[in-house]
Amino acid sequence: MASHSSLSHGLRQSGSSRVRVFAVLMAVSLVLFTLSSAAGETGPVAAVRGVVQTIVMPVRYLGSVVFAPFDGLGNVFTNLTASQETLSQLQEENERLKAQNAQLAESAQAAQRLEGLLKLKSSYDLTGVGARVVSGSVDSGTTTIAIDKGTTSGIAVGMPVTDSYGVIGQVSSVGPTSAVVRLVTDERSGVSAMVQSSRAQGQLEGTGADELSLTLVRADQIVAVGDLVVTSGLGGVYPKGLLLGTVTSVERPSGALYYDITVKPAAAVGNLEEVFVITAVSSDQSASTAEAAEADSQEEGASPTSAGAAAGSDGTASDDAGATSAGSSTAATGEEG
Repeated sequence: MASHSSLSHGLRQSGSSRVRVFAVLMAVSLVLFTLSSAAGETGPVAAVRGVVQTIVMPVRYLGSVVFAPFDGLGNVFTNLTASQETLSQLQEENERLKAQNAQLAESAQAAQRLEGLLKLKSSYDLTGVGARVVSGSVDSGTTTIAIDKGTTSGIAVGMPVTDSYGVIGQVSSVGPTSAVVRLVTDERSGVSAMVQSSRAQGQLEGTGADELSLTLVRADQIVAVGDLVVTSGLGGVYPKGLLLGTVTSVERPSGALYYDITVKPAAAVGNLEEVFVITAVSSDQSASTAEAAEADSQEEGASPTSAGAAAGSDGTASDDAGATSAGSSTAATGEEG
């Protein structure tokens, strides 16, 4: 009990001592502050203050250097907190801008395709109507697409169809507001064609794959890899001169009368979006009588001059030959329809 009483007494004395020290320090500080204010930048108080500042300056500098990284970390944590708060907003804005950019790019591509169709229409003076591809079908060699225009837009069975690059096929069936187009790659497709450079005549047929076969081109004609193949205009179904494709291989089997010619389609028939349906073909856009006679002479292996001489001065036989050629071409394209 005595020791406990002594301890309590000591604590009270220690506490009261601390209070007295604090009071004395406060009084001294007040006196110094008063003297410093009265003396200004001169006098003993100012001198003492200068000495104290000189002593503590290195300590303050060292403290600022030591704690500066921690201040930076505090800023980093503050920024990270702010970034987390705005991250979702930035992500939403980024997604919106990406969607807007994709939409603008799609619109630009559509405008480019439509511009190509208009250029084709103008270059060949074509009469027709534009349509949008709504679906496609590939089944056992039959390759077709469906478009969103039909009889109400003047479309009929047998009409040729192109995109901005070249011929893609022919209308095979039609309804009031839609139609089906059989593509040139279809096995039942056939188009009267010719090699643009040499005017060698033939029949371009689908293979059911991504290539075409140019048949009935006599081996005495000139054909080379890279030659362009265009419509000949025979039969009056397709306007002459429309691009069909490019020759990729030419072979002449031993003893054969005709070449085996493979052609790459000009149009990307697997990626069609907008097309142009040709609703009318003028006489100027069809093969002339002379061109029909040239085609027949190639088939018979005779020159156009000898074919003309055999026709007689009135040209009756040539007209018949042209009609025959047109008839065979029509029959071939009739299979396509």
